[in-house]
Amino acid sequence: MSRRRTFTPDFKAQVVLEELTGVKSKAEICRQYQLKPQVFSRWRVEFVGRASEIFATESRKSEEQECIAELERMVGRLTMQLEAAKKASSILTSLSGRNEG
Repeated sequence: MSRRRTFTPDFKAQVVLEELTGVKSKAEICRQYQLKPQVFSRWRVEFVGRASEIFATESRKSEEQECIAELERMVGRLTMQLEAAKKASSILTSLSGRNEG
């Protein structure tokens, strides 16, 4: 009994691009890589159908960068507030120590 072959996403993309760019025909690709035409067609449909995700990733990255920048600003504010609270606490501690003595 033969095992099914598995292909990496990079390999699939390379093979589909060979056909889309006109380097090889579908028949040549199927012969060279010993693929069934149905398998190759499925890869091509998925590749073309998900092509827009490449551009969506760019906008997602900019949204993530904006979120990171906002979080960094928030951490900066909280750090300043913590430092101010520590100073106020040390001043109050030293003042209460004077009043008791």
